[in-house]
Amino acid sequence: MKEGLIIKSTGSWYTVKSNDGVIHNCRIKGRFRMDGIRTTNPISVGDKVDFQEENEANVIVKIHDRKNYIIRKSSNLSKHSQIIAANIDQAFLIVTVNYPLTTTTFIDRFLAAAEAYRIPVNLIFNKIDRYRPNDLTRLGELKFTYEKIGYKCFEISAKQGTHLDIIREALKGKINLLSGHSGVGKSTLINAIQPGLDLKTGEISEAHSQGKHTTTFSEMFELDFGGYIIDTPGIRGFGTIDMEKEEMSHFFPEIFKTSANCQFNNCTHVHEPKCAVKAAVEIGEICITRYESYLGMIMEDENSKYRI
Repeated sequence: MKEGLIIKSTGSWYTVKSNDGVIHNCRIKGRFRMDGIRTTNPISVGDKVDFQEENEANVIVKIHDRKNYIIRKSSNLSKHSQIIAANIDQAFLIVTVNYPLTTTTFIDRFLAAAEAYRIPVNLIFNKIDRYRPNDLTRLGELKFTYEKIGYKCFEISAKQGTHLDIIREALKGKINLLSGHSGVGKSTLINAIQPGLDLKTGEISEAHSQGKHTTTFSEMFELDFGGYIIDTPGIRGFGTIDMEKEEMSHFFPEIFKTSANCQFNNCTHVHEPKCAVKAAVEIGEICITRYESYLGMIMEDENSKYRI
């Protein structure tokens, strides 16, 4: 029996790096059920597993307990979920103000999911070399919103190498998840941070200002300056799962903090009188887009499509 780390998942086969540094191709033995969650992928990148040789093939026989994971709905219509990665020290959401547009709805859903599983998140604003004056104004507004809440924000140009030394220092020595829409420059950034990987990069569709998928499965890469980086497929939408509506405000730090001053302990911040959260929104202490994201998440139907 050997122990190892899942560094690549293609759906049916898994690449495992054993504790002695050797790479093994493995498959699953039987059916795994994790925490009662219906998932399309019972094992994900970042999982620690036990495996052994059976009939001249390596077979995964046990998944170790996870310290955390980040999860999303697997598709618009499926009731299953997809675990993006497990055992993460921190996540970096790559955001583009334009080329393509990343909406605040998408950002807030990702942040809420990470908060739910206690995964620290940083925001990387990429492609600053392409931004026009109005894009730079929007960038400043977004940075103000999220830094005020407590999220670290970085401005970079992966293509031109701007401020990448700061990103390398932030990644050093940790297991890092990189996520974002297709086309935001994820693969370009990873190639710039870790030369030699030569990940495939894609062009933006000029007609729709959206990226095309260049990464089709999650994969973990070791960084030569210490730590790991997990590359994930570009996400068009991010549907939340396993979040009770009554707990949703807990995953918006500024709303949760302000809710202590509401008249009712079980205030939903929608229709109740003397709601401190609604009052804070009215005077600008809580950003209106954050509040709208919160409302959208507590009011959506479980079977509704996930949002971008």
